Amino acid sequence: MSDLLLSPEHRYAKEIEKRRNEDGSELSILNLGPTHPATHGIFQNILLMDGERILDGEGTVGYIHRAFEKIAENRPFYQITVLTDRMNYCSAPINNMGWWMTLEKALGIEVPKRVQYLRVIIMELARIADHIICSSVMGVDTGALTGFLYVFQFREKIYEIYEEICGARLTTNMGRIGGFEREWSPEAFKKIDAFLEEFPPIWKEFENLLTRNRIFMDRTIGVGAISAEKAISYGFTGPNLRAAGVDYDVRVMQPYSSYEDFEFNIPVGKHGDTYDRFCVRNAEVWESLSIIRQALAKLPEGPFHADVPDYYLPPKDEVYHNMEALIYHFKIVMGEVPVPLTEVYHPVEGGNGEVGFYLITDGSRTPYRLHFRRPCFIYYQAYNDMVRGQMLSDAIATLSSLNVIAGELDA
Repeated sequence: MSDLLLSPEHRYAKEIEKRRNEDGSELSILNLGPTHPATHGIFQNILLMDGERILDGEGTVGYIHRAFEKIAENRPFYQITVLTDRMNYCSAPINNMGWWMTLEKALGIEVPKRVQYLRVIIMELARIADHIICSSVMGVDTGALTGFLYVFQFREKIYEIYEEICGARLTTNMGRIGGFEREWSPEAFKKIDAFLEEFPPIWKEFENLLTRNRIFMDRTIGVGAISAEKAISYGFTGPNLRAAGVDYDVRVMQPYSSYEDFEFNIPVGKHGDTYDRFCVRNAEVWESLSIIRQALAKLPEGPFHADVPDYYLPPKDEVYHNMEALIYHFKIVMGEVPVPLTEVYHPVEGGNGEVGFYLITDGSRTPYRLHFRRPCFIYYQAYNDMVRGQMLSDAIATLSSLNVIAGELDA
């Protein structure tokens, strides 16, 4: 039987026996996961070890595969947003907004300017929440718990903003085709203003705790590095690609939701290592804060959803008292509204990279085919290549810096 058909354990067992016979060296097999807390999710790496050094490895996915793409083929379009929540649940609103924009592109819906700015605000808050988790947990995985405890309270404040806008916190199911389900309350804007005032000095202190910390630098500089060429060949996007020196950002290269109206920089690293990934994410938090301030300062007046009664569920009080609203509500829920035949792809800049939705419709009430482009699935394929030759402790720091979210890996 070809070695390629053998499980990694069997291949590595043969290598261990060969090395023992050749030079007397003692290699070992280590299962890193699927339930190890440092793997940040339910996935497994089978490592061939020479003491503490990694000689080879192979990753396994599928432990929480939920067949979202197949489920989507049997759901009405407006019910698919709850599936997008459960991909990268650290920044769920970005997934939600990306899905609605895909549908709007397919249906030819023009969204009001106010809706576009509100979406930018919520997507940048979600990006900050995502980076708070990744950067602070990198500190935990290298032995520094303080920073995590210090900044995590502001992830909670972002969740309170979500709750004020839509009533949910982690899996938000936020938005609708053409906009939002309701106008944002004055309290939501007050909470955003309070966050913009209170968070920056705390984030600066967090950076001071780790950025020039000698222990943290020794644990991250030169660890898990990937070149720009190799990152591109794997299909990297987002902070992990920018850390390797490639200034690609979907918000700039393929602007959506009026991102072209805002001024912001694209932080870029040089070496593509764990330290650069940490620094790029930290810098992106500052850019997100700037974008939110700009969006609030220039927020246009206008409706909070597009005038598309064929696709936008009317308010319940109108359904109870208005025959036309009742008819539209019935037609939408029962799937009697025709959807044009089309094929579209729409990407957004997620917290981890390019999140894309490839949609094919056949005129029915459900997608003919829907594919989610999940950046974490791509990063994880490169992981064992990145940690080969590194120490076991470096493997933990590298995985942490890639921010592989299991829910997005196994959609």
